[in-house]
Amino acid sequence: MTQTAHIMDPASSQYITASSSYRVHLCSKCPGDTAYHCVSCPCDLCPQCKENHVKDLQTIDHDVVSHRDKINYIQTQEICVRHPSHVYTKYCEPCQVPVCDSCSEDQLHRFLYGQGQHVILDIQTAYKTKRQQHRGTIHTIRSEALFYRPVLLTEIKADVKTCHTEFSPLQSEMLTNAQKLKDLIDYVVYDLLNNVFCYFDFKHRCKKQKIKMIRHIVRLRRYEHRYVQPAFTFSALQFLSFTKTALPQIHLTLHTSQLSMTESLNKEDVMESLSAIQITERGNRRVGNQCLLKLTSGAELHQSLTLTGVNGCIHISCVTPDRVWVSGWDNLMLTDTTGVPLHRVEDSLSDLSGLHTVNSESELIYIDRNYNINKLSKDMKTTTTFIERTDSTWWPRCVYWSPSAGDLLVGMYNYDTETGKVTRYNQSGQLTQTIQQDSTGRGLYSVPYYITENNNGDVVVSDSITPMSGAVVVTERGGRHRFSYTGRPSGSGLQPSGICTDALSHILVCDLITHTVQMINKDGQFLSHLLTKSQEMGEPWSLSYDVNTHRVWVGSWYNNKVCVYRYITRQDALTDEHRPRPDGDIRYRTAHHNTTHQLNENEHTPRPDEDAMSSSTPAV
Repeated sequence: MTQTAHIMDPASSQYITASSSYRVHLCSKCPGDTAYHCVSCPCDLCPQCKENHVKDLQTIDHDVVSHRDKINYIQTQEICVRHPSHVYTKYCEPCQVPVCDSCSEDQLHRFLYGQGQHVILDIQTAYKTKRQQHRGTIHTIRSEALFYRPVLLTEIKADVKTCHTEFSPLQSEMLTNAQKLKDLIDYVVYDLLNNVFCYFDFKHRCKKQKIKMIRHIVRLRRYEHRYVQPAFTFSALQFLSFTKTALPQIHLTLHTSQLSMTESLNKEDVMESLSAIQITERGNRRVGNQCLLKLTSGAELHQSLTLTGVNGCIHISCVTPDRVWVSGWDNLMLTDTTGVPLHRVEDSLSDLSGLHTVNSESELIYIDRNYNINKLSKDMKTTTTFIERTDSTWWPRCVYWSPSAGDLLVGMYNYDTETGKVTRYNQSGQLTQTIQQDSTGRGLYSVPYYITENNNGDVVVSDSITPMSGAVVVTERGGRHRFSYTGRPSGSGLQPSGICTDALSHILVCDLITHTVQMINKDGQFLSHLLTKSQEMGEPWSLSYDVNTHRVWVGSWYNNKVCVYRYITRQDALTDEHRPRPDGDIRYRTAHHNTTHQLNENEHTPRPDEDAMSSSTPAV
């Protein structure tokens, strides 16, 4: 790029023209100006390409920074508010405030922000440290939150338009029921005041008159004994006694309703009206994965690594997109994308299938040599017993942490009866559920080797009946048996090993008979062979799905390899250049209708329906 400038010549006092050329950094993917830099690739990115880069599942875990951070940009110096002649050069860690050289030595600073020893850091160092601490949050906002926002915005706008129409009849019905309820309450109150309370007052007055009458009779008897001669054959006392016993007694009978209700307004109406009033607490609006994700044409190899220090890849548990726990026939270790061991667990049980899992706090939960279930802290310094084995007849074989419910699912086996069961424990390690039999009383499991949970709460178990046959047994969260998948076609034979579920509720299972990874839907219908035996993969044995990058880790005991595959991508419409205008452009509605119509025509394919969406997403 060439720039022309006019410069004054000191000798002639005239302006002369000078030209200079300078280079502008351009985006690596388009002619746009560079604003960001990807450390993982590496490459330079403009705002639009950066937006697509952090949303693409192939590069979602890349570290993207602003271009000024790449060149160690010096922040603008700010003047200290307490010492105007100085600028902020330090950062007080305990107080979490910037300070200048005078502030760090000023007693007023300690008075304002507390006593004690203060740790003063260089402001640039503090900035980099803070940014590193919040790197995960920034990454989540860029790659997830901003991707969901246009979908949520579209749904909210549609709800706003239809809310008034749908709410009007409900509001009218609520007003009608409220008036009926008010009339019923008014009637009950009226009946209470005019009948019930009146009845109580009348009875009270009758009792008072009775007491007065008794007292009067007592006085008459006393008078009789004093003044009447006993020779009389019919005395006044006899007369009064006759009237007292012979006359019919007064019965206090009220002809009132006593809280009577009409047939149209009765107690049941009150209860029904009150019970119909419900207040439902709703969480944050969330977008279904079926609206955001779709299957690709086939599984694509993203990365391959050969592990060292472990004999076979029998089970995998993802921690982060670049760190996993892998167990073999004799070892359990943490590794990264290089395959080199980062940490080893010495007391884990060897020669066991799904012996470990990772909870929401990135803590390892595993079965030790004594068949207790232990928990290893995130910093890998503290090991605690989460569930101690107390029943000598049942042996834990596999574990899985449910991220949705925060529970631990454990597959158990009984060597005496040769049967299995699934137990559920809460976060405190207390037993809350046991799944063992179907509705007819028949046992559901033989030997649970691997266990996982689907998005709808189904418990999915890789169960082995004999060394050459087995099934994927699926039950509802409550324990009701839904189906058992035994291969394609049904009953053809299946020897399941590693198992997992993805964001679209598909069930992936390794079959040791065909050496394939089969994909079935949440209802047990076969969809496709996701992977087959290959030179890279060998024989697939273990699976783990990464919910952050939507990639599946596949382990093989045949050649000690772990391969990472991509078979799910995001909807193309969300990253399309032709995005909907906020006022609801008719072009978008037509394109959306055509896309939906095209998808409906392809419903015979085994993949789930995928609604196309489109919206703009701002850059961070």
